Amino acid sequence: MAPISIKRILISENVDPCCKKILQENGIQVIEKPNMSRDDLIAEIKDYDGLVVRSATKVTADVINAASNLKIIGRAGTGVDNVDVDASTKKGIIVMNTPSGNTISAAELTCTLLMSLSRHVPQAAMSMKAGNWDRKKFMGAEMYGKVLGIVGLGRIGKEVASRMQSFGMKTIGYDPITPPEVTATWGVEQMSLEELWPQCDYITVHTPLMPATTGLLNDTTFAKCKKGVKVVNCARGGIIDEAALLRALESGHCGGAGLDVFVEEPPTDRVLVNHPNVITCPHLGASTKEAQARCGQDIALQIVDMVMGKSLVGAVNAQVLASTFSPESHLWIRLGEAIGAVLKSCTTSKQPFSQVQITTQGDCLKASPSYMTSAVMVGLLTDGSKSCPNLVNALSLAKESGITVTRNHSEGLTESACEVEISVNGSCYRATGSVQGGVPVLLELNRSVFRQSVSLTGNLLFFKASASPLLLSSLTGILADAGVEMESFSAAATHIGEPWFCVGLDSLLQDLGFLKPLVQEAAQLSV
Repeated sequence: MAPISIKRILISENVDPCCKKILQENGIQVIEKPNMSRDDLIAEIKDYDGLVVRSATKVTADVINAASNLKIIGRAGTGVDNVDVDASTKKGIIVMNTPSGNTISAAELTCTLLMSLSRHVPQAAMSMKAGNWDRKKFMGAEMYGKVLGIVGLGRIGKEVASRMQSFGMKTIGYDPITPPEVTATWGVEQMSLEELWPQCDYITVHTPLMPATTGLLNDTTFAKCKKGVKVVNCARGGIIDEAALLRALESGHCGGAGLDVFVEEPPTDRVLVNHPNVITCPHLGASTKEAQARCGQDIALQIVDMVMGKSLVGAVNAQVLASTFSPESHLWIRLGEAIGAVLKSCTTSKQPFSQVQITTQGDCLKASPSYMTSAVMVGLLTDGSKSCPNLVNALSLAKESGITVTRNHSEGLTESACEVEISVNGSCYRATGSVQGGVPVLLELNRSVFRQSVSLTGNLLFFKASASPLLLSSLTGILADAGVEMESFSAAATHIGEPWFCVGLDSLLQDLGFLKPLVQEAAQLSV
């Protein structure tokens, strides 16, 4: 990926000072304006290339649409539910988090709540402060030998497992992504949720909040659990259905809950907060000095590495960029964009196109279909309008425009190349290109294979015409009359139908109509 220019960053919340220091040391201007209102943020954001937030700033579609220069939103923390990721993607804005910054702190708080539920520590402390000495009331239970169900076996789930195993707990879990053979090496036996619910003495959830996880623990699932099961949520409010949890607590089916997060924060309905068998915290999962320093440092270093073209870590909506940091990939991306631009110029009068087929070949492109596809679509979709396609949003914009994009990789071919075919009103246009000597080149256009590959740089004129001994001299005369000088000429070695030609120019023609007596179709562009 070519380096992204980030000149000014707005930090809209209280992020550890090391974040600002690292960014400034790398030549980025940083402005800190915490506690801005929504309207203030909308008015301010237009002046910045980057935005760094924690969890309080709501980066809504309105904010994103007002951000005319924004290229990155950095979340100093894990969850990005306070950022409209879809709206960001459509505008080509990278959304980045710090996936490991608060892992230890969140895991430790989870373990704290599990142990507090086991021994009623907060309730006993409050009783003592009230002047009581009631040992019988706070009879607890050992964690040794109990079964802990961990739903979500990512970084935090793994750390919780290792810590609670130290107490002699049996750890079982569920995760739709992490393979069972991997979690087995951590001492966590994976199983389906249907198998997990009835076995657990304690359940802790560590998943993102999404439609599939909203209300994951509800009336139905609580009914499948052991009577007296205790639950902990340090992930996101809403994963445990709060109304169902209250019913389970009131019936005694749930023996206690530890909640650090809520659907509404702060909660206006205090019924769970005030329940005697519920231990609550005001979203403290990442509230340690170490986690805040780590998150601030991580987001700053990740932004700097991206700006320097070194690597991309933590991008939640731009996985396509992860493999674009080698010099070789930069050349292939330039090729993809150039091929897309060539085909777009050839079909301008016949828009819109409905289908795009992208085929790569060769070992060096085996792992590149994703970024090559996006690069081609950038070239095809760039038209000077407000929607500025880039590698982040190209496929999203194509889908929005009703364009069907398919891609594949041809095995067994050693020479690396990219072929693109587009369908326009029942007609097909095709171009094939490669990288030769560090330069993107065009090998074929619409079944005309060029005798010499066309360097995809500078001002290029493509045209279809009948082959004739007089073609070159006639074209030279027309260009001279238009005040344009020919710099190169490429003819087809083989072709099906009328051949296509390419001419390098010192400047573009003001009017392609000059060529009408000579050519059947013509297109020009600057690459």
